[in-house]
Amino acid sequence: MDYFPIFLDIRNRPVVIVGGGEIAARKVALLRRAQAAITVVAPTLNDSLAQQLAQGELSYRAGEFCDDDLNRCALVVAATDDAGINRAVYEAAEKRNLPVNVVDCPEFCRFIFPSIVDRTPVTVAVSTSGASPVLARMLRAHLETMIPAGYGRLASLLASFRDSARVRFSSMKSRRHFWERILQGPATEMVFSGREQDATRLIQDALNSGESAAEKSGEVALVGAGPGDPDLLTFRALRLMQQADVVLYDRLVSRAVLDLVRREAEQIYVGKKRDYHAVRQEEINQTLADLAKAGKRVVRLKGGDPFIFGRGGEEIATLAEQGVPFQVVPGITAASGCASYAGIPLTHRDYAQSVRFVTGQLKDGSIDLDWASLAQPQQTVVIYMGLQGLPVICKQLIAHGAAASLSVALVQQGTTVHQQVITGTLATLPALIAEKEIHAPTLLIVGEVVSLHKQLVWFQPLRND
Repeated sequence: MDYFPIFLDIRNRPVVIVGGGEIAARKVALLRRAQAAITVVAPTLNDSLAQQLAQGELSYRAGEFCDDDLNRCALVVAATDDAGINRAVYEAAEKRNLPVNVVDCPEFCRFIFPSIVDRTPVTVAVSTSGASPVLARMLRAHLETMIPAGYGRLASLLASFRDSARVRFSSMKSRRHFWERILQGPATEMVFSGREQDATRLIQDALNSGESAAEKSGEVALVGAGPGDPDLLTFRALRLMQQADVVLYDRLVSRAVLDLVRREAEQIYVGKKRDYHAVRQEEINQTLADLAKAGKRVVRLKGGDPFIFGRGGEEIATLAEQGVPFQVVPGITAASGCASYAGIPLTHRDYAQSVRFVTGQLKDGSIDLDWASLAQPQQTVVIYMGLQGLPVICKQLIAHGAAASLSVALVQQGTTVHQQVITGTLATLPALIAEKEIHAPTLLIVGEVVSLHKQLVWFQPLRND
């Protein structure tokens, strides 16, 4: 290896930065995160460094660099645009065997700054030995998506049990096996989802019993799969999908999203469509509970967001009643996802100051909405499951005061390569739809904002024609 990776404790240690410009300011910001005692040496300071000096966050010696600036120094960085000064800093540091970095000059570096993923106290550093800093940043960005922010909290929690584990398990091998079982069980996910007290109790119970309770208990994650495009999944949703033992999914979850589920996981279809339910809702609720009680990591994948016309509340009510651990992962709901991909802003200061989400189909299949409030001007109405009732919806809105010329859009299979946007008015859209072959899922957007579609559309899906 070109550089030996090492983590230095520079907390309250004297660090010298030579240079007062933007590059120096970036290095100061990084080293301050490690709580170094920083002195900047430069003729002048830029605004950022001057502000930090005024706030007492660093020390400053005005003037040109001299060797004595490195007395009692632990680490030094040269960040000037003067090659002569940078070389002088390097040579002075070499005489004192000090770790030195000359920015953008690898031949004058005894250490280099890696790209950092900071999950304190967990720190991941990526380096290309100065060969390609841009590549290092790209690798760091990839790692950022893979390492949840909660890893820092997890590490701190585990540290609080280290002494207890050392007493409980006398051998290093037994301790390692214990921590592996804990980290592969639900305690980790409890921390990630903000349930540190539950995780603490689980680890303590495992220590008391000498084994991991993680092997005995499962959990249900109610996960929003978004409107179809897999790139719209949240980091947490993807992580849980990759950890699942069993996945229950509905018909609104796209194939592209399902392809991201762990390959070994069992996949169970529980979808519903008008007048046909593959599995009754009550059976779905109980199946989730039973699988978790059997120790399975269960993911319930729901199109869009679980709490917006997704029956998520009904499902977790059953879990809560039966004492089954669960968490809810929000997803991008169809309204925001489809509208964005169709180039239709849901609110706009010239056209709509509010937005309403309603369902075009009640539990008994009827359409019974507050038509008068939905027909009000200066708002956008988004109607889920409104395809079958489209003629009734348009007729009722006109009857309750909406202009027959009010713009309406139907978005078919929004955010996917099969997306199609059909625009018209309350008076014309039903006839336009009748002439076309429409495939669910669909979404209706009613309001003046629809008129912006042609101007703002940016997503160009694949076409078969």
